[in-house]
Amino acid sequence: MAGRIEDYALIGDMQTAALVCRDGTVDWLCLPRFDSHAIFAGLLGNEEHGFWRLGPAYASDQQPPTAARRSYRRDSLVLESEWDTQRGTVRVTDFMPPRDGAPQLIRIVEGVSGRVPMRSALRMRFSYGRVVPWVHKHEGRTVAVAGPDSVWFDTSAETYGKSLTTYADFTVAPGDRIAFTISWQPSHKEPPPLPEPEQSLEATEDFWREWVDHCTYHGPYREAVVRSLITLKALTYAPTGGIVAAPTTSLPEDIGGVRNWDYRYTWLRDAAITLSSLLRTGYREEARAWREWLLRAVAGDPENLQIMYGIAGERELGEAELDWLPGYENSGPVRVGNGAAHQLQLDVYGEVTEALHLAHMTGLARNDYAALLQLKLIRYLEDHWQEPDEGIWEVRGPRRHFVHSKVMAWVAVDRTIKLIESGDADGPLERWRELRDDIHRDVCERGYDKERNTFTQSYGSKELDASLLLIPQMGFLPPDDKRVIGTIEAIQRELSTSDGFILRYPTTSGDENVDGLPGDEGAFLACSFWMADDLAMIGRVDEARKLFEKLLSLRNDLGLLAEEWDPRLQRQVGNFPQAFSHVPLIDTALRLTASGAYGG
Repeated sequence: MAGRIEDYALIGDMQTAALVCRDGTVDWLCLPRFDSHAIFAGLLGNEEHGFWRLGPAYASDQQPPTAARRSYRRDSLVLESEWDTQRGTVRVTDFMPPRDGAPQLIRIVEGVSGRVPMRSALRMRFSYGRVVPWVHKHEGRTVAVAGPDSVWFDTSAETYGKSLTTYADFTVAPGDRIAFTISWQPSHKEPPPLPEPEQSLEATEDFWREWVDHCTYHGPYREAVVRSLITLKALTYAPTGGIVAAPTTSLPEDIGGVRNWDYRYTWLRDAAITLSSLLRTGYREEARAWREWLLRAVAGDPENLQIMYGIAGERELGEAELDWLPGYENSGPVRVGNGAAHQLQLDVYGEVTEALHLAHMTGLARNDYAALLQLKLIRYLEDHWQEPDEGIWEVRGPRRHFVHSKVMAWVAVDRTIKLIESGDADGPLERWRELRDDIHRDVCERGYDKERNTFTQSYGSKELDASLLLIPQMGFLPPDDKRVIGTIEAIQRELSTSDGFILRYPTTSGDENVDGLPGDEGAFLACSFWMADDLAMIGRVDEARKLFEKLLSLRNDLGLLAEEWDPRLQRQVGNFPQAFSHVPLIDTALRLTASGAYGG
């Protein structure tokens, strides 16, 4: 059985990622890309669907022991786990070196004290646990082959096969270091080069240390900010600049429920806000790469802008269910692909334009086509901003006039007007100023409930929506506007959980499901960070700081956050780790630091 979501650590090479549990089991790994088929899918099933456990040996009638301590080595994505046993202490170092060639997962076992019996159990199952590979020896190396894929297993330890699993039993004493490596290669090609674990470890540490040195944030929340930045970098697909929302699929928002989605794609919204956080902390190269990815993905067809693309800009992300996987803690179905790709979500025009605007304002070299794309997006919005859409939360019910979507349409027009006013683009300035005023007036008249003094989720509705917290952050209205303050207080009253975190929206209204899906969900962590931001903006800085630090306490021991927090079960839920949680963490830390609202 897979561990709790917060029991996992992330390692990755900026092309794919693995999740490592506290007991030393890799339960999730897709090769060679984030969106490839998993060779370890135990996270969404059981041991029959693939895993790699490496840790102290234990009796067959016992559970594998969990590490007594684990941490990332300094500011890196190199994971160290230590077990204290009756016979001594052992350390395992897990990492994936940034690469140009074959992807590798390297695990180095090191004796610390005593003599500790160890076991490696490697069960590769291709195609999300469905296909048993052909495992054999080739020139002294172990290779697993299935169709187009091959995985090569290298170690100096003696191995043997049993029950379609490759084992190694060995003992380590102080100073002993034994490495294990798996490398992926297309099965029709020559074997990948023999790994060099120690050199790769040094190079991996150097890479992360040098990357973190570019961070311009040095405030009181630096540890949390740097860990979030490293996580966002790890979710970036280096060859193209695309940024995945999370490295996993189908980790449930509702344990036992059906709210299970594939997040291994590039949402324009998520990527744009990630870009904004990276720019504000000194990372302009990532911004340049993402802008180039965006221009390739959208190509010459901005009228058919998708809300998400594949990590190389692919448009077809057809959704399917893997019925042989029972799902995480029996939360089915397990889905791959995402049917929301072709939804209409007008807010993405605002997020993309805001990201391009921030890149321009922070001195990123001008790109003429980026400016042209921005103008084309506004021309599209001129004709379509009044249409209903599916909104930021990708509801699978009927389209509505979501207030947040209209606000972000306003943002798109406003930032483009600023681009024209700066002299870096040409456009119908007066016409678009009128458009900006029209959208603003429409939202304030049709999306605002005067009796309750709050904006609402959609025109004519009574429901609230946490995305309304972005109204002051986007500059649509000033923070001291009574309508903004009223909305913040209404969301606190109506969308707050018992422990003070914020739900996205009420999932039910009367006897109906607002989003077209059965079941419920936890508190959405991004929305809770937005609340802390808003509280700071309206002068309630102590309250903002307390909420922010309470949110920080939800991170696992390695500083990682999933998408949501289940207040009933007191655990993280949803895909993990989630860019959409780590981005607002950074943003709120920056805001609180600027205001001086921190506890020392």
